[in-house]
Amino acid sequence: MEKFYTLIQKHQLFEKDSTVIVGVSGGPDSLALLHLLVKIKEKWNLKLVAAHVDHMFRGVQSEEEMLFVLDFCREHQITCEAKQIDVTAYATKHNLSSQVASRECRYDFFKEVLDKYESSSLALGHHGDDQIETILMRMVRGSTGKALAGIQLKRKFHNGYIIRPLLGYTKEHILTYCRDQQLMPRFDPSNEKTVYTRNRFRKYVLPFLKKENPLVHERFQYFSETLLEDETYLQVLTKEHMNTVLKRKETSAVEIDIDRFKSLPLPLQRRGIQLILNYLYGNIPTSLSSIHIESLLTLLSQDHPSGSLNYPGGLKVIKSYQNCLFTFEQDEVKEYCFDLEIPSVIILPNGYKITCELIKNDSIESIGNKSFLLNPKTLVGPLIVRTREQGDKIKLKGMNGRKKVKDIFIDEKVPLQSRYSWPIVEDGDGNILWLPGLKKSIFEAENGSVDEYVVLHYKEL
Repeated sequence: MEKFYTLIQKHQLFEKDSTVIVGVSGGPDSLALLHLLVKIKEKWNLKLVAAHVDHMFRGVQSEEEMLFVLDFCREHQITCEAKQIDVTAYATKHNLSSQVASRECRYDFFKEVLDKYESSSLALGHHGDDQIETILMRMVRGSTGKALAGIQLKRKFHNGYIIRPLLGYTKEHILTYCRDQQLMPRFDPSNEKTVYTRNRFRKYVLPFLKKENPLVHERFQYFSETLLEDETYLQVLTKEHMNTVLKRKETSAVEIDIDRFKSLPLPLQRRGIQLILNYLYGNIPTSLSSIHIESLLTLLSQDHPSGSLNYPGGLKVIKSYQNCLFTFEQDEVKEYCFDLEIPSVIILPNGYKITCELIKNDSIESIGNKSFLLNPKTLVGPLIVRTREQGDKIKLKGMNGRKKVKDIFIDEKVPLQSRYSWPIVEDGDGNILWLPGLKKSIFEAENGSVDEYVVLHYKEL
């Protein structure tokens, strides 16, 4: 397997004089990988550490596999870190499937070993057949972007990299190597159960592809590497353009300008959405697919000014006029009703405040929609600041009759998520006096008509 060493050097998987942690289950793939690395151990001055996890799924059988790995390492003078983990208990505690729980426990252990030996390289035994299965599974599931490239030869992990030197080889290559070297690996019977998706691809799809092209693993590997190169370039472009689209970026919420977003080429739009989802989720749920991205693109392209989508994990995407908000902040704004004393300051749940004070006529500055004047002699108290109610109407300045507050929100393009917390000021007779920042009623006093005013101000905190 001269190609094995050439691949390591070509892709700079690790350097000479390195400490390499090798994930070893005792199966043919990981055992062959460890054996191949042992062959260059002295020449490359490598320190090898085998890391084995007994998931305790199969009782005595899995424990025997752990003992086999320990014996193999002793025979070849390799340091071995082995750990038994009750994955079933972990899965139950965290409400996870056995496969997801196994992966989390295993990779957490790998991180511990990497730290203990101050290593930046974790070598795993994934091979060319695994690559084919992974790419096909992700295509069928509707994955997008880098995920479609399948298994990477080298990717960042913890404080270093995961490396996979066997991706150029098929399972048959590895089994032949094990027979030639008399390695006697162990076989996990669960790999034959068709209850698992991967095993069904392995049993029913892979043989057909190999029959069509015995070197199909090389074609899939080429597809993976070139797709990853293209995707990396497009990701750089997307990040550059998304900086002009973002309006707000917080821990649990991102807001974008829809018009600017729609001006981007469609490939960058898709990747822009993916960047936002990666940022908000951290780890993308497996239930999220290309269908969700296409649904959002459809929503943003429609003429209707508002709409929303519910994504997995409690993420909500809300379109409102020219803004699109991605948010986990699902808590409904509670209704509020405050008495507004003269003078006083009220802190509002929407991040604003309303101040109320008595001011002499000669001290009043220009008045816009964020301020409101009242004549203290004709004011009917108490002043109330509250959230909107069904059927709210206001008598607007310069307009006959009354207008629905709901229609004003629509006309002023107030985002849907802001309407429920928007303050409304009314007097003791129940007249709506003012929609702060938006509209005033006919009940506002004329500037200069009296010596003293009650002045209300609407300001951001």
